[in-house]
Amino acid sequence: MKRIPGTSIRTLALLAAASVACGLGQPQAAEPVPLEPVGDGCGIHPGRVVWAHDPDATDWRGPGDGHWWEHAHTRQDRVDAMMAQAVQALSGEATTAASWDRLFRYQNRRSGEGDAGYRAGEKIAIKVNFVGFIVGGGGVDPSTYSITKNPDYMNTAPQMIVALLRQLVREAGVAEADISVGDTLALFPNEYYDIIHREFPGVRCVDQAGRFGRHRAAPSSVPVYWSARPAGCATDTVPDWFAEAKYIVNLANLKAHQGTGITLCAKNHFGSLIRTPVQKGYYELHKASFSAGEGIYRPLVDLMGHRHIGGKTVLYLVDGLFTAIHPKDLEPRRWLAPPFNGDWASSLLASQDPVAIDSVGLDFLRIEYAEARKAGVDDFLHEAARADRPPSGTFYDPDHATPQRRLPSLGVHEHWNNPVDRQYSRNLGRKQGIELVAVRPAAPPR
Repeated sequence: MKRIPGTSIRTLALLAAASVACGLGQPQAAEPVPLEPVGDGCGIHPGRVVWAHDPDATDWRGPGDGHWWEHAHTRQDRVDAMMAQAVQALSGEATTAASWDRLFRYQNRRSGEGDAGYRAGEKIAIKVNFVGFIVGGGGVDPSTYSITKNPDYMNTAPQMIVALLRQLVREAGVAEADISVGDTLALFPNEYYDIIHREFPGVRCVDQAGRFGRHRAAPSSVPVYWSARPAGCATDTVPDWFAEAKYIVNLANLKAHQGTGITLCAKNHFGSLIRTPVQKGYYELHKASFSAGEGIYRPLVDLMGHRHIGGKTVLYLVDGLFTAIHPKDLEPRRWLAPPFNGDWASSLLASQDPVAIDSVGLDFLRIEYAEARKAGVDDFLHEAARADRPPSGTFYDPDHATPQRRLPSLGVHEHWNNPVDRQYSRNLGRKQGIELVAVRPAAPPR
């Protein structure tokens, strides 16, 4: 095995064993060069990504043992602790309340609004990934809102949503009525809604149809202009609940993807558009999102940089409790490599840097899934990290009908030194790149 910078001999032996266990000896694209950061890290601690891992958060034997999203199989107290540790480690503060105050203040400074914290009445939108409940997919009965098939598909866990809501309401002082959570292109099923609504009846649950107490997502007057400048397509708009929000939390899932290689925070925003009927007459996003090729226009960059989408995002989260490959897997897969060792991934990622968090998510997914090792999987990250001078030469400006102002670098991208040590440039004392902070196991709250 070729020596990787920052890698010990002992690590190489462990890495070789992990590679065999995970099938990395199979034909695959060329390995990415490690520890070569591109772009500008952002956040209170630039380029920081927190990884919380707690095997005790999940206790599910698999299909036939109820469903993974039931409280008997995903412990709310452990997920709460993971979320608290992640937010505190990200901000560097000792309490969750102080952490959110610092996150809001950073976001307001970044938006040119000065050193201001959260103000009562400001609205927050939480974008989750409910692709398993997408309209027309058959996962939810539109006449009853009950789950009808694939009940163990890897949607954003209701326990993750509850943990986030507990922080926003109890620690950050946000009124329930000022929070919206959902997925614009999906239905919000009873089984998830009941878990959330029971504790937070004032929170607005958003979906495509708006039945049974849900809020129906509607188009706003805010357009999204694709930087490829496609002709003959209906103009996309951000949904009303994004347009009215002061802040957005991107709560994505940790999954590989047969077409794009991965689906994380950037691709979570495919469900942040108003398209009725879905896809008909609109610019086809998927073709330019597939992993094949490099130096290509990537619509994900437009979503990451749009002023009412990525521009409002105060926090990026990736739910990695249960993970697999979309769309071929209808239930989660256990992870083989250390420290998972045949258990569920039981993880949570958090960052203020949209490029860094997807870069770390990609590195984790590369260990387990061949789909995440396709050539070109990280091309959108190179484009986003260099949005002001991207390899494709695209003038990225999703906020104007004709190009006027280039997006800046949206964050920092690099690959870790190896999947055993999981060290990035800032972990090794350098002044640029990603810093991965691991917090595990998460202790239950007192």
